[in-house]
Amino acid sequence: MSPRKAAVLRDGEGEGGQSLREHLVATAERLISRRGTAGLTVREIAREARVADGVLYNHFAGKEELIALALHAHVRNVERALGGLPVRAGEGDVEANLRACVGYGLALHAAFLPAFAGLFSQPEVMRLFDAMPNPLGDGHGLKAVLAGYLRAEQDLGRLSPDASAEAAAMLIVGACHEQVLPRLLLGSGPAPAEAEPGFAEGVVTTLMRGIALRPAS
Repeated sequence: MSPRKAAVLRDGEGEGGQSLREHLVATAERLISRRGTAGLTVREIAREARVADGVLYNHFAGKEELIALALHAHVRNVERALGGLPVRAGEGDVEANLRACVGYGLALHAAFLPAFAGLFSQPEVMRLFDAMPNPLGDGHGLKAVLAGYLRAEQDLGRLSPDASAEAAAMLIVGACHEQVLPRLLLGSGPAPAEAEPGFAEGVVTTLMRGIALRPAS
């Protein structure tokens, strides 16, 4: 039996002045944060939102659109909870800063990538998600933020001006993916929120060989 008509339907408003559409997205995001996307159904979302099952189809083209929007909100919420990159150009030791960047990247990926693990059989959700603006903001994805930090260190003369900041940032992001994705794909355990011993050190040591300042000849 469908849930009773909820107050959000009578007023057309959700909590905090949300529209019903926003209320449904927030509800789906909360479920994704709690239990992931695998097997998430319209009925489960509707019951959590305290609306009838069919209400969702009055506000979205289908479940795929709602899940994509909720994933978008989930990534934004994860980033807000973690805060920004924990380093500033010109402050501290560059190698220590890069280790902190690796740790931040790993925590970020471990927090939001599990939500995507249930979507390998739902390509339409991924297509809709990919068509949306970057959930971390235009130019503010992790790779872009890392590259910006590295360029700022180059401008300050603390890293080689000839190194590619974009390539270095891609190496950090790729290393974080490698730590998280295999476990999700193979179902071998939860994604690690902290680096394994020696992981960050190994990444940074390798990275510094390419971007450290060269001694003057």
